[in-house]
Amino acid sequence: MKKILAGVLCTAMVISSLGMISFADETEAAAGGLATEGKFVVGFDAEYPPYGYMDDDGNYTGFDLELAAAVCELEGWELVATPIDWDSKDMELDSGNIDCIWNGFTVNGREDDYTFSVPYVDNSQVIVTSEDAGISTLDDLEGKIVGVQADSAALALLDEGGDQEELGASFAELQQFADYNTAFAELQAGSLDAVAIDVGVANYQIAGREGYIILDEYLNSEQYAVGFKKGNNELCDIINADLMVLLTSGVFDEIAEKYAELGIEPDMLCLADSFSLTPETEAE
Repeated sequence: MKKILAGVLCTAMVISSLGMISFADETEAAAGGLATEGKFVVGFDAEYPPYGYMDDDGNYTGFDLELAAAVCELEGWELVATPIDWDSKDMELDSGNIDCIWNGFTVNGREDDYTFSVPYVDNSQVIVTSEDAGISTLDDLEGKIVGVQADSAALALLDEGGDQEELGASFAELQQFADYNTAFAELQAGSLDAVAIDVGVANYQIAGREGYIILDEYLNSEQYAVGFKKGNNELCDIINADLMVLLTSGVFDEIAEKYAELGIEPDMLCLADSFSLTPETEAE
Protein backbone atom coordinates (compact mmCIF):
# COMPACT_ATOMS: atom_id res chain seq x y z
CA MET A 1 0.00 0.00 0.00
CA LYS A 2 2.89 2.37 0.79
CA LYS A 3 4.34 1.81 -2.69
CA ILE A 4 0.96 2.34 -4.33
CA LEU A 5 0.28 5.51 -2.34
CA ALA A 6 3.76 6.82 -3.08
CA GLY A 7 3.20 6.33 -6.78
CA VAL A 8 -0.13 8.10 -6.71
CA LEU A 9 1.34 10.91 -4.63
CA CYS A 10 4.00 11.46 -7.27
CA THR A 11 1.22 11.86 -9.80
CA ALA A 12 -0.51 14.40 -7.57
CA MET A 13 2.59 16.50 -7.12
CA VAL A 14 2.76 17.29 -10.83
CA ILE A 15 -0.35 19.42 -10.42
CA SER A 16 1.28 22.82 -10.42
CA SER A 17 -1.77 24.93 -11.12
CA LEU A 18 -5.45 24.54 -11.89
CA GLY A 19 -7.17 26.71 -14.47
CA MET A 20 -10.78 27.73 -14.78
CA ILE A 21 -13.29 25.19 -16.05
CA SER A 22 -15.47 25.92 -19.06
CA PHE A 23 -18.93 24.47 -19.52
CA ALA A 24 -19.42 21.85 -22.24
CA ASP A 25 -22.84 21.82 -23.89
CA GLU A 26 -22.64 18.17 -24.93
CA THR A 27 -22.22 15.65 -22.11
CA GLU A 28 -22.22 11.89 -21.97
CA ALA A 29 -23.82 10.42 -18.87
CA ALA A 30 -22.24 7.85 -16.60
CA ALA A 31 -24.12 4.58 -16.87
CA GLY A 32 -22.13 1.97 -14.97
CA GLY A 33 -20.86 3.85 -11.95
CA LEU A 34 -17.59 5.06 -13.48
CA ALA A 35 -17.00 8.18 -15.52
CA THR A 36 -18.08 7.29 -19.07
CA GLU A 37 -15.44 7.50 -21.80
CA GLY A 38 -13.09 9.40 -19.52
CA LYS A 39 -15.60 12.17 -18.79
CA PHE A 40 -16.43 13.13 -15.21
CA VAL A 41 -19.75 15.01 -15.30
CA VAL A 42 -20.10 17.15 -12.18
CA GLY A 43 -23.45 18.78 -11.41
CA PHE A 44 -23.21 22.10 -9.59
CA ASP A 45 -25.09 25.29 -8.81
CA ALA A 46 -23.47 28.02 -10.92
CA GLU A 47 -24.82 30.69 -8.55
CA TYR A 48 -23.15 29.33 -5.41
CA PRO A 49 -19.86 31.15 -4.85
CA PRO A 50 -17.24 30.40 -3.65
CA TYR A 51 -17.97 26.71 -4.32
CA GLY A 52 -19.20 27.05 -7.90
CA TYR A 53 -19.78 30.17 -10.01
CA MET A 54 -18.92 31.97 -13.24
CA ASP A 55 -15.94 34.32 -13.16
CA ASP A 56 -15.57 37.64 -14.96
CA ASP A 57 -14.21 35.87 -18.05
CA GLY A 58 -17.26 33.65 -18.40
CA ASN A 59 -15.57 30.51 -17.07
CA TYR A 60 -16.92 28.28 -14.36
CA THR A 61 -14.72 28.01 -11.32
CA GLY A 62 -14.90 27.65 -7.54
CA PHE A 63 -13.44 25.64 -4.69
CA ASP A 64 -15.43 22.50 -5.44
CA LEU A 65 -14.84 22.65 -9.18
CA GLU A 66 -11.09 23.04 -8.66
CA LEU A 67 -11.12 19.98 -6.41
CA ALA A 68 -13.00 18.08 -9.11
CA ALA A 69 -10.45 19.28 -11.68
CA ALA A 70 -7.62 18.01 -9.47
CA VAL A 71 -9.31 14.60 -9.27
CA CYS A 72 -9.63 14.53 -13.06
CA GLU A 73 -5.93 15.37 -13.32
CA LEU A 74 -5.13 12.30 -11.25
CA GLU A 75 -7.47 10.01 -13.18
CA GLY A 76 -6.85 11.34 -16.68
CA TRP A 77 -10.51 12.30 -17.00
CA GLU A 78 -12.08 15.28 -18.74
CA LEU A 79 -14.07 17.42 -16.32
CA VAL A 80 -17.49 18.35 -17.65
CA ALA A 81 -18.78 21.05 -15.28
CA THR A 82 -22.56 21.01 -15.72
CA PRO A 83 -24.71 23.76 -14.15
CA ILE A 84 -28.02 22.44 -12.82
CA ASP A 85 -31.12 23.87 -11.18
CA TRP A 86 -30.63 23.00 -7.54
CA ASP A 87 -34.19 21.81 -7.06
CA SER A 88 -33.71 19.45 -10.05
CA LYS A 89 -30.50 17.85 -8.78
CA ASP A 90 -32.12 14.51 -7.89
CA MET A 91 -33.63 14.16 -11.35
CA GLU A 92 -30.29 14.99 -12.98
CA LEU A 93 -28.48 12.41 -10.85
CA ASP A 94 -31.08 9.66 -11.14
CA SER A 95 -31.33 10.05 -14.92
CA GLY A 96 -27.56 9.73 -15.34
CA ASN A 97 -27.14 13.24 -16.75
CA ILE A 98 -24.47 13.85 -14.10
CA ASP A 99 -22.05 11.55 -12.27
CA CYS A 100 -22.25 13.40 -8.96
CA ILE A 101 -23.36 16.53 -7.14
CA TRP A 102 -20.26 18.44 -6.06
CA ASN A 103 -21.18 21.90 -4.87
CA GLY A 104 -21.48 22.63 -1.17
CA PHE A 105 -23.72 19.58 -0.80
CA THR A 106 -24.87 18.93 2.76
CA VAL A 107 -24.64 15.37 4.04
CA ASN A 108 -26.66 15.74 7.22
CA GLY A 109 -30.24 14.56 6.82
CA ARG A 110 -29.55 13.12 3.36
CA GLU A 111 -27.52 10.07 4.35
CA ASP A 112 -30.21 7.62 3.22
CA ASP A 113 -30.78 9.30 -0.13
CA TYR A 114 -27.28 9.35 -1.63
CA THR A 115 -23.91 7.63 -1.47
CA PHE A 116 -21.54 10.24 -0.07
CA SER A 117 -17.81 10.72 -0.16
CA VAL A 118 -15.97 11.52 3.05
CA PRO A 119 -16.79 15.04 4.32
CA TYR A 120 -14.31 17.75 3.39
CA VAL A 121 -15.86 20.97 4.78
CA ASP A 122 -17.53 21.76 8.10
CA ASN A 123 -20.37 24.14 7.34
CA SER A 124 -22.86 26.12 9.40
CA GLN A 125 -26.23 27.54 8.44
CA VAL A 126 -26.34 31.21 9.43
CA ILE A 127 -28.47 34.33 9.16
CA VAL A 128 -27.29 37.37 7.20
CA THR A 129 -29.01 40.71 7.70
CA SER A 130 -28.27 44.41 7.45
CA GLU A 131 -26.67 46.20 10.36
CA ASP A 132 -29.58 48.61 10.69
CA ALA A 133 -32.33 45.95 10.56
CA GLY A 134 -32.54 45.73 14.34
CA ILE A 135 -31.84 41.99 14.23
CA SER A 136 -29.10 40.70 16.51
CA THR A 137 -30.47 37.32 17.66
CA LEU A 138 -32.55 34.54 16.14
CA ASP A 139 -35.50 35.61 18.31
CA ASP A 140 -35.45 39.00 16.56
CA LEU A 141 -36.47 37.26 13.32
CA GLU A 142 -40.03 36.85 14.57
CA GLY A 143 -42.39 38.58 12.18
CA LYS A 144 -39.64 39.15 9.61
CA ILE A 145 -39.38 38.15 5.94
CA VAL A 146 -36.52 35.70 5.47
CA GLY A 147 -35.12 34.42 2.18
CA VAL A 148 -33.70 30.95 1.50
CA GLN A 149 -32.67 28.87 -1.51
CA ALA A 150 -35.20 26.35 -2.76
CA ASP A 151 -34.49 22.73 -1.79
CA SER A 152 -31.56 23.82 0.38
CA ALA A 153 -30.38 22.56 3.76
CA ALA A 154 -31.41 25.88 5.28
CA LEU A 155 -34.95 25.45 3.97
CA ALA A 156 -35.09 21.91 5.37
CA LEU A 157 -34.08 23.27 8.76
CA LEU A 158 -36.68 26.02 8.86
CA ASP A 159 -39.54 24.25 7.10
CA GLU A 160 -42.08 21.92 8.68
CA GLY A 161 -40.33 18.96 10.29
CA GLY A 162 -36.94 20.68 10.45
CA ASP A 163 -34.85 21.21 13.56
CA GLN A 164 -35.61 24.95 13.41
CA GLU A 165 -39.26 24.52 12.47
CA GLU A 166 -40.46 26.65 15.39
CA LEU A 167 -38.16 29.50 14.37
CA GLY A 168 -39.32 29.28 10.76
CA ALA A 169 -42.95 29.34 11.84
CA SER A 170 -42.30 32.64 13.65
CA PHE A 171 -41.36 34.42 10.41
CA ALA A 172 -43.87 36.61 8.65
CA GLU A 173 -42.78 34.79 5.49
CA LEU A 174 -40.10 32.35 4.36
CA GLN A 175 -39.43 33.17 0.70
CA GLN A 176 -37.68 30.67 -1.57
CA PHE A 177 -35.30 31.68 -4.35
CA ALA A 178 -33.62 29.69 -7.12
CA ASP A 179 -30.20 30.96 -6.02
CA TYR A 180 -28.59 33.07 -3.30
CA ASN A 181 -27.42 35.81 -5.66
CA THR A 182 -31.07 36.66 -6.25
CA ALA A 183 -31.85 36.42 -2.54
CA PHE A 184 -29.05 38.86 -1.73
CA ALA A 185 -30.27 41.27 -4.39
CA GLU A 186 -33.66 41.24 -2.64
CA LEU A 187 -31.97 41.77 0.73
CA GLN A 188 -30.13 44.79 -0.65
CA ALA A 189 -33.35 46.11 -2.15
CA GLY A 190 -35.06 45.87 1.23
CA SER A 191 -37.58 43.24 0.17
CA LEU A 192 -36.09 40.79 2.69
CA ASP A 193 -35.14 41.34 6.30
CA ALA A 194 -32.64 38.47 6.37
CA VAL A 195 -31.29 35.48 4.46
CA ALA A 196 -30.70 31.96 5.84
CA ILE A 197 -27.57 30.66 4.14
CA ASP A 198 -24.39 28.57 4.37
CA VAL A 199 -21.61 30.40 6.18
CA GLY A 200 -19.05 30.09 3.36
CA VAL A 201 -21.48 31.58 0.86
CA ALA A 202 -22.45 34.24 3.41
CA ASN A 203 -18.80 35.19 3.87
CA TYR A 204 -18.42 35.52 0.10
CA GLN A 205 -21.58 37.57 -0.35
CA ILE A 206 -20.83 40.16 2.35
CA ALA A 207 -17.12 40.52 1.53
CA GLY A 208 -16.64 44.04 0.23
CA ARG A 209 -20.24 44.96 1.00
CA GLU A 210 -20.61 47.36 3.89
CA GLY A 211 -23.60 47.26 6.20
CA TYR A 212 -24.22 43.49 6.45
CA ILE A 213 -23.60 41.11 9.33
CA ILE A 214 -23.76 37.40 10.13
CA LEU A 215 -25.58 36.70 13.39
CA ASP A 216 -23.47 35.09 16.12
CA GLU A 217 -26.17 32.45 16.66
CA TYR A 218 -25.95 29.70 14.07
CA LEU A 219 -28.96 27.71 12.89
CA ASN A 220 -26.95 24.47 12.93
CA SER A 221 -23.67 22.81 11.97
CA GLU A 222 -23.26 20.29 9.16
CA GLN A 223 -20.78 18.88 6.66
CA TYR A 224 -20.25 18.95 2.91
CA ALA A 225 -19.39 15.90 0.79
CA VAL A 226 -19.65 14.75 -2.82
CA GLY A 227 -23.03 13.14 -3.48
CA PHE A 228 -23.44 10.14 -5.81
CA LYS A 229 -26.49 8.16 -6.84
CA LYS A 230 -27.37 5.74 -4.06
CA GLY A 231 -25.32 2.56 -4.48
CA ASN A 232 -22.65 4.06 -6.73
CA ASN A 233 -19.89 2.92 -4.38
CA GLU A 234 -17.38 2.25 -7.14
CA LEU A 235 -17.09 5.87 -8.26
CA CYS A 236 -17.36 7.10 -4.67
CA ASP A 237 -14.41 4.93 -3.63
CA ILE A 238 -12.29 6.36 -6.44
CA ILE A 239 -13.08 9.93 -5.40
CA ASN A 240 -12.35 9.14 -1.75
CA ALA A 241 -8.97 7.69 -2.69
CA ASP A 242 -8.19 10.74 -4.82
CA LEU A 243 -9.21 13.12 -2.03
CA MET A 244 -6.74 11.30 0.21
CA VAL A 245 -4.02 11.89 -2.39
CA LEU A 246 -4.92 15.58 -2.75
CA LEU A 247 -4.76 15.97 1.03
CA THR A 248 -1.49 14.18 1.68
CA SER A 249 0.21 15.83 -1.31
CA GLY A 250 -0.78 19.31 -0.15
CA VAL A 251 -2.87 20.06 -3.25
CA PHE A 252 -6.10 20.23 -1.21
CA ASP A 253 -4.62 22.90 1.07
CA GLU A 254 -3.22 24.81 -1.92
CA ILE A 255 -6.67 25.02 -3.47
CA ALA A 256 -8.27 25.93 -0.13
CA GLU A 257 -5.73 28.71 0.39
CA LYS A 258 -6.88 30.36 -2.84
CA TYR A 259 -10.40 30.58 -1.47
CA ALA A 260 -9.61 31.58 2.10
CA GLU A 261 -10.30 35.23 1.31
CA LEU A 262 -13.46 34.31 -0.56
CA GLY A 263 -15.27 32.75 2.37
CA ILE A 264 -13.76 29.31 3.04
CA GLU A 265 -11.99 29.78 6.35
CA PRO A 266 -9.21 27.33 7.33
CA ASP A 267 -11.11 26.05 10.37
CA MET A 268 -13.91 24.90 8.05
CA LEU A 269 -11.71 22.27 6.38
CA CYS A 270 -12.31 18.79 7.81
CA LEU A 271 -10.82 16.42 5.21
CA ALA A 272 -7.90 15.51 7.48
CA ASP A 273 -10.36 14.63 10.24
CA SER A 274 -12.31 12.45 7.83
CA PHE A 275 -9.18 10.43 7.15
CA SER A 276 -8.06 10.66 10.81
CA LEU A 277 -4.77 12.21 9.72
CA THR A 278 -2.59 14.35 11.96
CA PRO A 279 -0.35 17.08 10.49
CA GLU A 280 2.61 14.77 11.11
CA THR A 281 0.93 11.98 9.15
CA GLU A 282 0.23 14.31 6.22
CA ALA A 283 3.87 15.34 6.10
CA GLU A 284 5.16 11.73 5.94
